[in-house]
Amino acid sequence: ENGGFPPIMPKPCSVGGADGIDFSDTSSDEELPMRSLVAAMRGNKSKSWGLIKQVVHWSPFVQVYKKKYPWVQLAGHNGAFKPCDNGTILKKLTPKEFTCLTDILNDEHMLDITPKFHGKVEKDGEEYVKLQDLLAEFDNPSVCDIKMGTRTYLEEELAKAREKLVMRKDMYEKMVKVDDKEPTEEEHQLRAVSKPRYMQWREKLSSTATLGFRIDGIKQADRDPDKNFKTVRSEQEVAYVLRKHIDYKEETRLKLLERLKEIRGTLEKSHFFKRHEVIGSSLLLVHDQPTEGVAKANVWMIDFGKTTPLLESETVNHRNSWVEGNREDGFLFGLDNLVNLFENLDTIPPPDGLQDGQQSMS
Repeated sequence: ENGGFPPIMPKPCSVGGADGIDFSDTSSDEELPMRSLVAAMRGNKSKSWGLIKQVVHWSPFVQVYKKKYPWVQLAGHNGAFKPCDNGTILKKLTPKEFTCLTDILNDEHMLDITPKFHGKVEKDGEEYVKLQDLLAEFDNPSVCDIKMGTRTYLEEELAKAREKLVMRKDMYEKMVKVDDKEPTEEEHQLRAVSKPRYMQWREKLSSTATLGFRIDGIKQADRDPDKNFKTVRSEQEVAYVLRKHIDYKEETRLKLLERLKEIRGTLEKSHFFKRHEVIGSSLLLVHDQPTEGVAKANVWMIDFGKTTPLLESETVNHRNSWVEGNREDGFLFGLDNLVNLFENLDTIPPPDGLQDGQQSMS
């Protein structure tokens, strides 16, 4: 089972390292309140359903259990999150992201497209940032994490890796599991590759280098999560996956498209965005199709752990090609392509050898 998606290419190994997605279940500790609630219901069948609903609504642990794979897990960094008050979560504080979230408070444009930031919290001796739970408004959401930009590593990371150039056997093994023809003859002899070589190869593996974004993970409502998208590279492959993700619903496509255009216009006006190299950030697409009523859909920009301010003398437009030293990240280049893809989602043919579940959007 892979969340209902037929395989597009051979299943690759996880090449994301610390940046990768972790779809592991929530901990057993988070299930305890649900067990207690079930026990209470069994012990007192006359208890009104309205009261039970109220308990469920206000218990953050039950919220996490109910959703099982909250949006924070699609953003990676398993173990970095804790449930908090109703409608919020805690994420382990990193200095760079905390600075970005604080700066975003002073940018009215960014406030409209990012999770609400409620400041710093200390819990169990550790510091966290308190953020809006983006799934709180949905009943049974489907979630897609799209990593934006033409690269997911900082220029300084590349420079540091070159300073201490070490041939890595573990990275060689990850590479050959995906493509045993990729290493050079010398790399095969050494059975190792350098980190810079691996980092740059990894971006070309997916649609990151060509389209300026890649699908990092999908959690369909009531299905197991799927993270096997590292080799989804062409426009046809991406469109095929996204059509299945939105279940061929035209209403959902239009709502997501409208929000993506809104985010693009917002970023083009944002001073914060203009003054930062944005690396490793994602657009989180969330939709919910209730059995009755109108579909819900929204998109947010998340993850600022690698977002770095530019020097006063530096400028980027987020669309130019990256040349080492110019700090261009390709975020808007990727967003342009993502908007174009959603505009034409119904007309882009499936990859060779694959068929869509139905003939057209409905």
